Amino acid sequence: MSDVNFRVGALYVHPIKSCAAVPVHEALVVETGLEFDRAWMVVDERGDFLSQRELPRMALIRPTLRAADMVLRAPGMLALHIAYDTVEAPTRVTVWNDTVPAYDMGDLAAQWFSDFLGRPVRLVRFDPEHKRLSSLKWTGGLEAENQFADGFPLLVVTRSALDELNTRLTARGQPAVTMERFRPNLVLEAVDDTLVAHGEDHLDELSIPTDEGPVRLKLVKPCVRCSIPDVDPATAETGHAVGDALAGYRADARMDGGLTFGMNAIVLEGVERLLRVGAAGTANLRF
Repeated sequence: MSDVNFRVGALYVHPIKSCAAVPVHEALVVETGLEFDRAWMVVDERGDFLSQRELPRMALIRPTLRAADMVLRAPGMLALHIAYDTVEAPTRVTVWNDTVPAYDMGDLAAQWFSDFLGRPVRLVRFDPEHKRLSSLKWTGGLEAENQFADGFPLLVVTRSALDELNTRLTARGQPAVTMERFRPNLVLEAVDDTLVAHGEDHLDELSIPTDEGPVRLKLVKPCVRCSIPDVDPATAETGHAVGDALAGYRADARMDGGLTFGMNAIVLEGVERLLRVGAAGTANLRF
């Protein structure tokens, strides 16, 4: 018998690593997480990935996913269209400690991103033929594929975790923040008293029924936070209020005192099944 009940409160896809999220009503589960999530990435001249840590303005690049292409918009820029079925030259790029094959998206995209970000950069797409695996240490030996995510296919956060943080922020005289700062894929909402604030810390497996069968996810590793939650997704302004607040109560002994918020997850079952906002699910507690 499952111990915890929830509903899927929100779904987010982040097509370009470290650019704005796309809230979606439904998302296709694929081997690497949600379809199109972290399928593209911005790299420097050496092919090393770039993020809001170095370039907070990346938060202002907003994708729209359409049937045949992705449209990118940013302040002061004409829209850029990226076709799903077109790539250019093969290349190799580095994301954290992994150097992987990818495809350069061409000079037009490179110029657009370089103009907006103020330095020479290029846009690349993950090579779907390559298998980039999560750490087997954390997955218990299960092979979990990623595209350009930091290290795991999915990030799961509870709505009540954000509510708890915002209570603490407002008590410190700071404005509340939105979920987009934490870049989750799934946001779980409580439907009764079984899912508490930061309840994701204690969950093992999620099961979410769909028309095609269940989607089963396993929560495997707490997500240690860097400076990105302190980048305002609406303005790209940086601060330290979020990190300061998390330091007061989210130092995680499992991660050597790192500040954690949310849980990384892998797909156990459900590839080619549609997750929908509002879907009810159950989870069992980790012992």
